[in-house]
Amino acid sequence: MTAAIDVYGLALERPGKALIVRSADGRELEAELERWLGPVTEVDERVLDRAVGPVLDVGCGPGRHVGALAARGVLALGVDLSPHAIRLARRQGALVLEQSIFDGLPGAGTWGSALLLDGNIGIGGEPVALLRRLRALLRRGGEVLAELGPPGAGRETLRVRLEHGAVVSDWFDWARVAVDAIGEPAGQAGLDVKDRWCDEGRWFAHLRVP
Repeated sequence: MTAAIDVYGLALERPGKALIVRSADGRELEAELERWLGPVTEVDERVLDRAVGPVLDVGCGPGRHVGALAARGVLALGVDLSPHAIRLARRQGALVLEQSIFDGLPGAGTWGSALLLDGNIGIGGEPVALLRRLRALLRRGGEVLAELGPPGAGRETLRVRLEHGAVVSDWFDWARVAVDAIGEPAGQAGLDVKDRWCDEGRWFAHLRVP
């Protein structure tokens, strides 16, 4: 087996083949590689309109959100474990760090917003732990902008693997949270739900540190 981070990196650098996220029960989950590698969309731009700097982009991938914020004059820092993603982001001039969101980060307690877009609420398979970590990094009144699943999908932690052509990763934990199920993990992490909305079929929530 190959480490998941390496399969993800291979998919970023050779995007001709689909990246499949397969759960242990056989389901195929959506991995929108073309969108991750492309420029920000109008939907992305409308989410970024809500971001208050400085902004921390968690699981930033190739850095399209960090770059878009920088173009607006907003200080933004991306964090990602994938060296392949970090290389792509830096080629675009994005300010990024190759590390886990749970490692030490500069400016703890001073960040204005944190982004959990492209389904990154799933990182680590424990949304409450992830949101608690972000709450500790944000300042009072700081905000989390999270992209979530559609209503009715509930909340679940899955064992998944990545598949890119013949290359298959090892299994790891991933979480999915529906937009109407974010209230409980947000509350457990000490965050309030400020808003929820749908934009061109994508679902989002705006969380805030009280």
